[in-house]
Amino acid sequence: MMADTAPPPGSAPSHTARVAIVTGAAQGIGRAIALRLAEDGLDVAVADVAAQQARLDEVVLLVRAKGRRALAVATDVAVEREVEDLVRRAVDELGRLDVMVANAGQNLVGSIVDTPMSEWQRIFGINVYGTAHCYRAAANAMIAQGQGGRIIGATSVQGKTGAPLNGVYGATKAAIRSITQTLARELGPHGITVNTYAPGPIDTPFMHDAVEKIAKGLGAPSKEAFMGQFLQMCSVSRLGTPEDVAGVVSFLASKDSAYITGQSFNVDGGMLDT
Repeated sequence: MMADTAPPPGSAPSHTARVAIVTGAAQGIGRAIALRLAEDGLDVAVADVAAQQARLDEVVLLVRAKGRRALAVATDVAVEREVEDLVRRAVDELGRLDVMVANAGQNLVGSIVDTPMSEWQRIFGINVYGTAHCYRAAANAMIAQGQGGRIIGATSVQGKTGAPLNGVYGATKAAIRSITQTLARELGPHGITVNTYAPGPIDTPFMHDAVEKIAKGLGAPSKEAFMGQFLQMCSVSRLGTPEDVAGVVSFLASKDSAYITGQSFNVDGGMLDT
């Protein structure tokens, strides 16, 4: 595990730099967000489950190559004490916390009536409780600093509209949206904004795995045929990229978003109009 937070030789990032935490940062959207925030001048603590440590360490090297300080912390967001330790280490080793991106989550494909309640509990534990753990720990740290902050969560277009075989996953994302709206009200007096991004069809292993399972479950002739129908729902007829999402997060983490809070931003190529 990489514990050294020193920047690469020849670089001298300011110790007054803003600091972000990105969970689920070993690959896909989380990785792109971590790298974009580093490009924006933030030092970054990246987190993911222990099984992703090697990939997480690669992200640390890429962040340092951009001249920023970085820290990798193996974290299961479903375990509150691990999230609290993540935030504590980010503050202790990088100096502060300005941006929390609660990106970590898992999908679950299956019918609502056929999915065992144990699976409901597992996915809610990761997606909803995991996000709440990140929100709470970050909020406490930011309130203690007294300098405001940005808290950003991951919802989904599936949290705004029903879709066959995505009901449990969609319910977790709808819950995150609701928690975000309420917390935005509670934290506004502290100068802390709370928003979410809601990806649609983004070109990641996460999305391709889900689409393959849904296509099979609905009896589509092939994953490709199902994907073609899916993309017809979008105004922009292509898959989104992790960088498309990272651009929205970059804005939400910036000073330019200071008067925006309690919102959920679709990154879906025009799939939804709400």
